[in-house]
Amino acid sequence: MIKKVGVIGVGTMGQGIAEMLAAKGLDVVIIERTPERLSYGLQMIEVSLDKQIEKWALTGAEKKLILSRIHKASDYGELADCGLIIETITEDMEAKKEVFRQLNAICGPNTILASNTSTLSLTELASVTNVPNRVIGLHFIHPVLKIDLVEIVRGLKTSDDTFNQTKHFVEEVISKKGVMVFESPGFVTTRLICLFINEALHVLEEGVASAEDIDRAMRTGYSFQHGPFEMADRFGLDAVLAALDRMFREYGELKYRPSIVLKKMVRAGHLGAKTGVGFFEYDRDGDRIS
Repeated sequence: MIKKVGVIGVGTMGQGIAEMLAAKGLDVVIIERTPERLSYGLQMIEVSLDKQIEKWALTGAEKKLILSRIHKASDYGELADCGLIIETITEDMEAKKEVFRQLNAICGPNTILASNTSTLSLTELASVTNVPNRVIGLHFIHPVLKIDLVEIVRGLKTSDDTFNQTKHFVEEVISKKGVMVFESPGFVTTRLICLFINEALHVLEEGVASAEDIDRAMRTGYSFQHGPFEMADRFGLDAVLAALDRMFREYGELKYRPSIVLKKMVRAGHLGAKTGVGFFEYDRDGDRIS
C-alpha cells in the first residue's frame, strides 16, 4: 500500500495534487526549486482550503488535518521513503530528465516514478533511470479536486506490475477513474481537447461567430460545462499553445498548428484566468466576470 507520496513542483497542478492526496489521508512531501516557491505553493493550498470553508465544503478542523499531512522538503533525499513520487514541473523535457536523474540516485527499486506530463515522452524520461519499468504517467486534469479522471500512461518499458499498482492507487486509494493510455503525444484528453479549442479559434478567426456565441453554442447544444474559449482560459492559453506546438512538431500534421489568434493572446500576456484576462475576464479567485 502506498501511504506516502512525493510531489515535485507545487505550481497550480502540484498544489491541486498535493491537496487532493492529503485530503484522501495520505502523507505528502512537497519540494520546489526554491524555498520561496515552496512556501508560496503551500500558501496557495491553504487559500484553496479557506475557499472551501467559505462555501461550507470543509471545516476548520479538516483544514488543519489536511495541512498536517503536507510536509515541505528541502532536498530530494527526503523523498527516498515515498512509495510513489509524482513530478509536476513545467513541460520541459530536459528539466524533467534532470528531476528523474536525481530521483534515480535516491530512490529504491520499488518506488514508482510518475510524471504529470500531458505531451512529453514517458519512455524518454525513463531512459535516464536504471528502473524504466517503474516509470509511468499520471496525467491529472485541472482542477484536480473536481475532475475524477486520471490518464495512466504506459511508456515502452513500463511493467505490468507498475501499471497494476498505479491503477489500484488511482481507483482504490484516491477514488478516481483511471483510463489506460499507451504513450502518444497529447495522450487522449490533451490531444482531443486542444484540437477542439484550436478549431474554435479558427471559427473565430473566420468571423463565423463571436467567442461568447461559440461558447454558448457548445454549452447549450452539447452540454459542455464550459465552452472552448472559457476552457482555454482556465487551462491557460500559454499551456494550450505549448501543447499544440509540441503535437505539431511530433505529428507534423497541420491540424495541430496553433491559431494565430492564440499566439497573439499569449504574446500580449492575456493568458486566461490566471492573469485575469483571456478571451473573457476573471476575478482574483478565477471566477468569470464577463
